[in-house]
Amino acid sequence: MPANKRQSVGIYAALSSAFLLGLAPVFGRWAILSGFSSLLTVALRTSLAAAMIFIIMLVFKRQFLYIFPVGLAGCFLAGTINGLGSLLYYMALSDLPASVGQLLYAVYPVFVAFFSILDKQAISRLTILRMVLALAAVLLLISPNGTALPLSAVLMMIGSAALYALHIPINQRVLYEIPAPTVTLYTLLAMGLVTLPAYFIFDRQPPGSEAMWLPVILLTLVTFASRFTLFLGIKKIGGVQTALLGLSEIFITILVSYFLLDERLTLIQWAGAGILGTTLLLASFENPDLQRPKGGWLAWIHPPQIAPIPWNLED
Repeated sequence: MPANKRQSVGIYAALSSAFLLGLAPVFGRWAILSGFSSLLTVALRTSLAAAMIFIIMLVFKRQFLYIFPVGLAGCFLAGTINGLGSLLYYMALSDLPASVGQLLYAVYPVFVAFFSILDKQAISRLTILRMVLALAAVLLLISPNGTALPLSAVLMMIGSAALYALHIPINQRVLYEIPAPTVTLYTLLAMGLVTLPAYFIFDRQPPGSEAMWLPVILLTLVTFASRFTLFLGIKKIGGVQTALLGLSEIFITILVSYFLLDERLTLIQWAGAGILGTTLLLASFENPDLQRPKGGWLAWIHPPQIAPIPWNLED
């Protein structure tokens, strides 16, 4: 695929993922407010999304079920990390408005860049500038507005952002050799193996009698679709650029939560949102380097030297 077309596909995929991921905290918060516990919410959305993609591949695209053992280990490592982050995210979301929670979560591109540097991936000066702008925007977005935020929920949300960021370079390594649908499936399966037992061990609280299933169903659908577009974006333009473009999900969360959950932002927070918009515009000037890094802490994730698989696995 030509470089320009590859980058365009990656940008569209990353922005599509951001749109869908921006809906996730709104639907998650809605589900929690309607009577689902935070652990049940995350367990249902992850396990149902994993089941959906497995059934679709089993029926229509069985060739995508193939994965080499080290790649499977990488997917399960990433899924386990992201599953733990999802538990923190939805526990925090039970005490934070969806818009505020997503604003705190917006620090994850900084963590992505840090983990990518550890993995010996090149970071451009423009990327560093966008990271600085993103941090400044987040400081404005989480500025006090007369409401005290629960410290435990804030720390859980930031911890969730760090874990989410950690799984991206791991999946990026796997995506050098494996199609995005395959990575999506096995990463989601690993997430389900983390979140579902967590519910049965630590919660086991059934949904309330007035609980609404609509937000859970919508949350499952956006989880299913956003994971595929996320990993397609990572495959085409890299983890750091996908994460920075993913900041646009904040605007979706703010807009939808305004109408659906009646949440509001202050003038200072809107200024921060404008700065984040600037970081998105700067993405068009990036020239991502997608060459496999040599060495790094994720160098163990590579395919075995075997004959090519006869299936057509190109995205």
